[in-house]
Amino acid sequence: MKININSWCHFVAVSSFLLPFAPGSTALHAQSSVQASVARGTITGTIQDPRGSVLLNAAVVVRNEATGLTKQTKSDLQGHFTVTGLPVGKYTIEASSTGFELTKKAGVPVVADQVQDVTVALSLGNVSQQVTVEAASSGSIAAQLAPMDGVLEARSAKTEISAQFIQNFASPVADSSELLQMAPGTFSVNSNGVGLGDSKTYFRGFQDGLYDITFDGIPYEDTNSPTHHSWAFFPSPWIGGVDFDRSPGGASTVGPTPFGGSINLLSRDLPVSQNIRGGVSYGSFNTMLVDAEYESGNFGGQAKKSNLFIDVHHLTSDGFQTLNYQQRDAGSLKYQYKFSDSSVLTGFAGVIQLTANTPNAKGPTRTAVATLGYNYLLNNDPTSGLYVGYNSYHVPTDFEYIGFKTVLGHGWLLDTKPYTYSYYNAQYYANTPPKTTSGLIDAGCAPSTTGKINPCAVNKLNSYRKYGEITTLSQVSKYGVFRTGLWYEWAATDRYQVPSDPRTRTDDALPNFHEKFWTNSYQPYAEYEFHATRKLTLTGGFKFAYYTQDLKQFADNGKTVGSADPITGLPFAYVRRYGTYKSYLPSFDANYRLASNWSVYGQFSTGSVIPPSNVFDVKGTVTTLPKPTGAKTYQGGSVLKLRHVTLNVDGYYTKFDDTYTSSPDPNVTSGTQYQVGGSIASK
Repeated sequence: MKININSWCHFVAVSSFLLPFAPGSTALHAQSSVQASVARGTITGTIQDPRGSVLLNAAVVVRNEATGLTKQTKSDLQGHFTVTGLPVGKYTIEASSTGFELTKKAGVPVVADQVQDVTVALSLGNVSQQVTVEAASSGSIAAQLAPMDGVLEARSAKTEISAQFIQNFASPVADSSELLQMAPGTFSVNSNGVGLGDSKTYFRGFQDGLYDITFDGIPYEDTNSPTHHSWAFFPSPWIGGVDFDRSPGGASTVGPTPFGGSINLLSRDLPVSQNIRGGVSYGSFNTMLVDAEYESGNFGGQAKKSNLFIDVHHLTSDGFQTLNYQQRDAGSLKYQYKFSDSSVLTGFAGVIQLTANTPNAKGPTRTAVATLGYNYLLNNDPTSGLYVGYNSYHVPTDFEYIGFKTVLGHGWLLDTKPYTYSYYNAQYYANTPPKTTSGLIDAGCAPSTTGKINPCAVNKLNSYRKYGEITTLSQVSKYGVFRTGLWYEWAATDRYQVPSDPRTRTDDALPNFHEKFWTNSYQPYAEYEFHATRKLTLTGGFKFAYYTQDLKQFADNGKTVGSADPITGLPFAYVRRYGTYKSYLPSFDANYRLASNWSVYGQFSTGSVIPPSNVFDVKGTVTTLPKPTGAKTYQGGSVLKLRHVTLNVDGYYTKFDDTYTSSPDPNVTSGTQYQVGGSIASK
């Protein structure tokens, strides 16, 4: 029956094609005579990906640059296409395929009775699109359906987390750390419940602060040390995929600490059709998320050059831990404007207001757990240091960027992205449980021997504003891909911890510490991806990392900087400290295709991380700064995509510097010098 139906459909199609022309054979003959008098030629060619492999079913548009005459076709199984009957002139060839950037080749000449052969190499789009393309081209059903997968183009140990997994299988209140849980060797714990606290991710033995996290390629992290806050910037509804590289990466991997790896968060893709969604999620610990999304689709006149995505949501939860409340109000916007097929402007903005009752304590004691349960944390007793009214967080954040990408011609592509973001963590917490003297309880404060209130809480602030830019210039040629660029960032930071009375929230006269500092980060790089053969790709590169710190440390109560000059003994308002760090970071890797669905790779890469600002928390001078902590990683692996199963395997050896140590400088009074404390291997 199936054969008969197909045959019948074919017959109808042929009949429909022939019938309109049967009565008009004379007119058709005359028209053909006119066409024959015009000199014509042919354009043929091959559509390739960046490594030189052919692309089947790519859309090809050939347009006459003078008359606008347009013809369309698609590449065949060998990536070839042919367009015949073209009038003599100059033509522009446009080629596109799912997961690749639209590529143009202008000024292609058509000569009478001749064939013009061209090769068009497409550039990859974002990482989530790349995974889709590879899954489809390898014919692997498992790869297309896998929530997490590797890529055949892998140059290091990578895991790609799909948008489908995030939207369909992750908790609606999850943060980035929960999205990574299924990746090999990765774990994190959120003691207050999924997405309800500031959790930290560990992998390959590296703790937070020894790897980068980026959003749409922009690194974000604290300024005093490169650690991250999973609950503060990018909740799950804003994330459209994750590119997780468990290695220092190549020279083009920018950021303050691609020491152990890079977790690259991707924003949501913009669909072509309009959509409005709303949802209410309710779960454990009285957790409720109310979320609304608007997807505009393509709009804006006949050309429809604009596209917009908006998400707003409100989260409330009692939290798993006792009285550890949390509330989050957030909104994000992503807008894209297409100037032309070769120039696109993208803007993103996200704002979050977060409040919580999390104390500074690491957790309850064993005695408290045995008595009150392992979810015990805070209480309603004003005489206790764990009184809920003495512990609070208020964390507003914002993150914005504008990206501009344009094709310059001759295979060159410019991608620039200026950005800014801020973090303002105002925390208040009590230090210790109350002590009793003469039957008096001092509301969580140690009893005073002078009759004055003895502050035992801390008023804490960690805030910063950053401005930066990432610019990449790349060229695709028949030999490979050249990339060069620069990451630059400037940041201003204000941090303090002030002793305070929790009952009145009255701060002490002098802080434990108070510092303002300014940092500059520079990372120029160059990298070449050489397509030695259709199966072998060799990539080498070099990156230079340079950082400066300028600190202004105010007088404190003597715990760190001191309230008087240690040399003269005279009081001072503040001291200035300066630091400069630099690292030279080469990389090399190779990828070989054993088959269209099977690849192997090997890599040598280097990474570094600069010391935190507390290097300068000494009463004297810093005479010898510690060097940046460095890492050298050797690794290899393989990615296999069969029809019903995928396999990703990797092995690695990393040698990295241990933490630095400090000691008094024997040649400088009140001077401190630092040394690197040896090296450690991880495998």
